[in-house]
Amino acid sequence: MSRLERLPVDATGVGLALFVLSVLFLYSPLFVSPPGWTFFVLELGVLFVVYVLILIGLNLQFGHTGLTNFGPVAFFAVGGYTAALLTARDPYGAVGLGMPWPVGLGVGVLAAVGLGALVGAATLRLRDDFLAIVTLAVAEIVHGLIETFRTVTGGPIGLQNVPRPIPDMTGGGGGAEIVSTILVVGSLALLAYGVFHRLTASPYGRVLRAIRADEQVTETLGKRVFRYKFMVLIYGSALAGLAGVLYVFYNGAASPLFFTIDVTVTVWIGMLIGGAGSDRGVIGGLAIIMGFRLLTRLLNQELPFVGQDQFASARILLVGLLLMLVIRYRPEGIWGDARERRAES
Repeated sequence: MSRLERLPVDATGVGLALFVLSVLFLYSPLFVSPPGWTFFVLELGVLFVVYVLILIGLNLQFGHTGLTNFGPVAFFAVGGYTAALLTARDPYGAVGLGMPWPVGLGVGVLAAVGLGALVGAATLRLRDDFLAIVTLAVAEIVHGLIETFRTVTGGPIGLQNVPRPIPDMTGGGGGAEIVSTILVVGSLALLAYGVFHRLTASPYGRVLRAIRADEQVTETLGKRVFRYKFMVLIYGSALAGLAGVLYVFYNGAASPLFFTIDVTVTVWIGMLIGGAGSDRGVIGGLAIIMGFRLLTRLLNQELPFVGQDQFASARILLVGLLLMLVIRYRPEGIWGDARERRAES
C-alpha cells in the first residue's frame, strides 16, 4: 500500500456527508454564480468526476484483480442510452418513453450490469486475454448499434429532451447547475471510492490481489475465483452505467460523441500514470490527464496560427510520450507500490 493510501481519511463518511449537503444545497434558496471565465474549467470538472466513477470500477477490475477491461465505454454508453430512451420526451426521430428520471436511473444501471453479466459469463472461464478482446469488441458493437438504429437512438443526432434533474432543482441555470452537478456527482464518486477502498483493504481485497498474482494457486486454496471475478466485473459495470446515466441527465441529451473510444483511452492512461491498484493514485493520474487537456486547450487559444487538428495530434503525441516515460522509469505508476509489482514479477 502506497503512502498516499495510508492518509487517515474516512472517504465513505465524507462522501455521504457531502452528498447530503449537496442535496440540501439543491433545495436551498442559495444561488452560486461563478465568473463566466470559469465555465470551461467547471465543465471539465463535471467530466472529471464522471470519469472518476468509471475509473474506480476499472481500477477494481484491473488494478486489484487483474481483469483487463478495454471496453468501459460500452457500459458507460448502455447506462446513458437506456436512461435516455426511457425518459426522453418526444425526441426528434428517435424513441422516448417519457418516464420519470428515477426509473431511467435505476434501469440504466441495471442494463449496464446485465451487459457486464453477459460478458463475464461468456469470457471469465477462458484465458484472461479473452476478456480484453471481448470488451474491446463489445464497445465497438455498442457504438455501431447506436449509429445504426437511427429510428431508435437518433443515430448521429442522438436523443434530445432528456430530463435534467439537477438543473430543474436549482432553477438557477448556468453556473448554478454546473456547481451543483459537480457537488452531487463528486460526492457519489467519493462515496463509491470509500466503499470500494474499504472492500479492497479487507480480506476480500486480499483475495482479489491473490487472483491477480496467481489465479490457479488461489483456486487451489479453496477460493471461488470465477465468482470473485464475476462480481468485480459487475461492480465496475454498475459504476460505469451510473456514470453514463448521470452524464446524460446533466447534458439533457445522449449523443454518440459522448461515448467514443476516447473515454476508454483517457481512463486507462490516467490509471496507468497514477498507478494501477492505488485507489487514490489512479484519481491523481486522471487529474494529471484532465489538467493536461485543460492547459493544452488554453495554450491552443494563445497560438491561433496552429490549427486545431494539428494541435490535437500534437496533444496526443505528448500524452503518449508522458505515458512512455512513466512506464519506462516508473512502471508501477507515479503513486503505485513498487514492492507489490516486484513481488508479482
